[in-house]
Amino acid sequence: MATTVTEPPKTRSKERPEKASSGRGGWRNLSPASGSLLAVGDSSPASRTGIWVGIAAITMTFAAFTSAMVVRQASLDWRHFALPPILYFNTVLLLASSVTLEFARRRMATLADGVAARRSIPLRWLYGTLGLGMLFIVGQYAAWQQLKAAGLYLATNPSSSFFYLFTAAHALHVLGGLAGLALVIWRISKRVPMLRRSTLDTVSYYWHFMDLLWVYLLLLLWMRL
Repeated sequence: MATTVTEPPKTRSKERPEKASSGRGGWRNLSPASGSLLAVGDSSPASRTGIWVGIAAITMTFAAFTSAMVVRQASLDWRHFALPPILYFNTVLLLASSVTLEFARRRMATLADGVAARRSIPLRWLYGTLGLGMLFIVGQYAAWQQLKAAGLYLATNPSSSFFYLFTAAHALHVLGGLAGLALVIWRISKRVPMLRRSTLDTVSYYWHFMDLLWVYLLLLLWMRL
């Protein structure tokens, strides 16, 4: 007599929960489950270390420039002159830019994912910082023009040479900070899936250092020139 073999009942294996997709292909694992395309990640120790190494290198460079100026000032051909008044206005612009950047950084820390209205708030402060930084560069160029109008060029005197050296070197580093700000603004405005907090923090630390460095340079030039 034939016997029927019945198949054992199939048991559904425990399925792993599917990951929420944001519709961005390979970026879906970086996006929050709510579907927002913007998220703020944790800080990276490597980024923090890198910016402090860079700041240390810049500090040593300007310290070497300062030492060279002090030694050169002992010569008889050193000429004293009044600093262009616009430098003080430029200082106010740069200090104000640090304030607006700090407002933007604090707003980003409390940003609600996926809320466009709240995302626009730090963007406004970042655009303000970018604008003030650009005005500072324009103001520095105006200071050079005022110096040229007074007959002081790069090779006129050792004192004027150091003025151009200090201000031009600082302006170049400020342009680097403006590039970093532009990158952060682009990532926020384009809703890049992940904006690491270390990116904004690194730009902030660098920018604040540029402010402190400029205040030091202004005092140094005021006392020595």
